[in-house]
Amino acid sequence: LRFDEQVRVVVFKSQVKGVFCAGADLKERAKMDDAEVGEFVKRLRNLMDEIAALPVPTIAAIDGYALGGGLELALACDLRVAASSAKMGLIETTRGLLPGAGGTQRLPRCVGVSLAKELIFTGRQIDGEQAASVGLVNHSVPQNSEGDAAYQRALTLAKEILPQAPFAVKMGKLAINKGMEV
Repeated sequence: LRFDEQVRVVVFKSQVKGVFCAGADLKERAKMDDAEVGEFVKRLRNLMDEIAALPVPTIAAIDGYALGGGLELALACDLRVAASSAKMGLIETTRGLLPGAGGTQRLPRCVGVSLAKELIFTGRQIDGEQAASVGLVNHSVPQNSEGDAAYQRALTLAKEILPQAPFAVKMGKLAINKGMEV
């Protein structure tokens, strides 16, 4: 995707109804030794960083659960659209873990330090409406009977971006991302 000049916007969605991404398989992770866990987390963090570094806008269409690494995936995207019924949270502390794929950096940039700490410390899950009210998602939409309301709204948002000058959009993304680092 990084090198395909035909790609102008990327929308991330799930093929599983009711779930955007439920995060890592903790049963699989429990079987890993410390070195394997370290490599696993490093690979997840690198994947999220690669998604965040894509030169084109990325949109997460959250039509269901986005928990742990699933929310970290959504946070790696530039924009997030959620069904009002979606459930989101960095729930790692409820499992004796920490968000390891960038959530502790990206969530505070999105919702502010104090609220990010509260959400991570408590492992609380919030719905799409709450997420919109605190700035975690750009848009919250009522879920439809097909279970893809967030995806449909994400497509509409992507169609608003497509007519814009591709180079200007890419440079706007780069300028914002670099500006957030200073």
